[in-house]
Amino acid sequence: MAKREFTGRHAAMVFIGAFTVIIGVNLALAWNAVATFPGLEVKNSYVASQEFDVRRDAQEALGWDVRARAEGGFVSLAITGADGQPVEVERLHAVVGRATHVKDDVEPEFRFDGRAYVAPLELGAGNWNIRMTALASDGTEFAQRVVLRVVR
Repeated sequence: MAKREFTGRHAAMVFIGAFTVIIGVNLALAWNAVATFPGLEVKNSYVASQEFDVRRDAQEALGWDVRARAEGGFVSLAITGADGQPVEVERLHAVVGRATHVKDDVEPEFRFDGRAYVAPLELGAGNWNIRMTALASDGTEFAQRVVLRVVR
């Protein structure tokens, strides 16, 4: 049997094949990164930065602490005041979703049960974010991203 020689043509095919795979993988990853990006956070980042300190100070003055739990097909958001007592807000809006993409995002209807805000929602294992906005009785807006780790 005669030995086959590795020629320049073979080297070129290996080189082109390897770079085709590398470029293809990079394009697939870039496509998925752009396709799953949640999008615009604020319309004008300069204006948002100018208002940040005022909003943060007003929010911190409320003295609220927010804790989230997922258990038995329900998600609960416990908002407590500086005195440790549950807080009932004027309005609550929350989006529950994964940190990495928006395809699993849901907006559950939270109801205050006297101790916490509860919504029926079955979550899979892993890390979840609850992006919530609440309005205090004095008109102060409270916005926070609450991290929720679900272990099964």
